[in-house]
Amino acid sequence: MRATSRRFNPNIQKVRVLKGATPVSVYVCTRCLKAGKVHKAP
Repeated sequence: MRATSRRFNPNIQKVRVLKGATPVSVYVCTRCLKAGKVHKAP
């Protein structure tokens, strides 16, 4: 038996995202990037 249970943290990356017409730096999880929920700025 382990004393503490393992905690699974999200894989968060700092990404430039288009918010309207201006690019903004936002912390986004890689699962959202892969799913296409967030689109990176060119």
